[in-house]
Amino acid sequence: MNGLQFLEDRFAAAGSESTALIWQDRTVTYGWVLDAIAGWRRYLVDAGVGARDVVSLTAEFSPNATALMVALAEHGCTIVPLTSSVAATREEFLETAQVTIDINLEKDDSATLTRFARVPDHPLYLKLWASQRPGLILFSSGSSGRSKAVLHDFQNILEKFREPRPGKCTLAFLLFDHIGGINTLFHVLSNGGTVVTVSDRSPAVVCEAIEKYQVELLPTSPTFLNLLLISGALDRFPLRSLRTITYGTEVMPESTLFRLRARFPDVVLLQTYGLSEVGILRSRSESSDSLWVRIGGNGFDTRVVDGMLEIRSSSTMLGYLNAPSPITADGWFMTGDAVEERDGLFRIFGRKSEQINVGGEKVFPAEIESVLHAMEGVADVCVHGEPHAIVGNMVVATVRLTTDETLAQFRHRMVQHCRAHLAPFKVPQKVVLGRGELHGGRFKKRRVV
Repeated sequence: MNGLQFLEDRFAAAGSESTALIWQDRTVTYGWVLDAIAGWRRYLVDAGVGARDVVSLTAEFSPNATALMVALAEHGCTIVPLTSSVAATREEFLETAQVTIDINLEKDDSATLTRFARVPDHPLYLKLWASQRPGLILFSSGSSGRSKAVLHDFQNILEKFREPRPGKCTLAFLLFDHIGGINTLFHVLSNGGTVVTVSDRSPAVVCEAIEKYQVELLPTSPTFLNLLLISGALDRFPLRSLRTITYGTEVMPESTLFRLRARFPDVVLLQTYGLSEVGILRSRSESSDSLWVRIGGNGFDTRVVDGMLEIRSSSTMLGYLNAPSPITADGWFMTGDAVEERDGLFRIFGRKSEQINVGGEKVFPAEIESVLHAMEGVADVCVHGEPHAIVGNMVVATVRLTTDETLAQFRHRMVQHCRAHLAPFKVPQKVVLGRGELHGGRFKKRRVV
């Protein structure tokens, strides 16, 4: 697809010997990536892959995954990136997306191609093919319900990377099948930076990679940053190379942001905003210790309707393959995020679907989580609502503790703490001691609603 030639031009401009990726402690140059893209183009032709094939690319961040994604887009295919984090729903995703070919990249980066006897016939595919553009399908996290299959015109997603930006050494934390991960990959490589990959996303492994490769930018989630702060890994790795930490995918608890700011006083903390359905918007936080953020920029318009954020953009999805479209007749995507606006800045409170209605009062989980995170001994917390016979719903907090308190002892201490910081209807009425992780593979709260 000629419209994507600019990506290879930018890779070439970075210099053939410059480092594009660090993968399994191996340096991969921009010259290698360009040669691999050409090799994958020949492979797709020889394998009989056509522009109307829907190709699932099962991989993590790797040299061949990077080159193959570019080659598939140039070939005009619709790409469905998948990772091990969705193993339990993989077959459902393949069926929903009407995948015709699966290319699986093994741990050594070798490829296996499997064909399926499917004929994609969704009306949105017909619309995409009429434009002769590559497609991209992303599945929403499904943390509060069934995952939705989001179909994009992939070229529209990639267009934003034509504008030159600073190229930095960046850790690839957000996953290969996540809009944030794809944004990280193409933002860094289109600007001649270096993408550093990790074998797993534990605080110790992430910190070691940042230290070893002098990573400047860490894009991640509030959940991971909380785990990082309590892990002890920062005592071993001071992360002096970091210049910027960006956080998104979920609401940042204010108490976590303040602790992060205290630990990294010289690092810029930047809130990002994006959705699988519209891509990642340009953003600028009011300050490193503020949850107010300016979002939008070139190609994005924003408005607030009845307290809910709506976005209009050329990169908005074509629609869902398995759900009604939340796009208005005049092209505005209804995000489902409740916000407050002040002088062009937004404060994001969370998804309306996660809001807890307690006797007519609105409760957002992130506010409660922020208060509980400030308590000594609370390693992690996840808040959701459950039905209540009298007030409609009650606030439920699942907590992981570092203390050896009983549930009764913690509950007594928690109630005293919350009464000093929250309105009575926001104090959790039910507390559960969590034994496992309270987040999914994308380091995002796993809520029950």
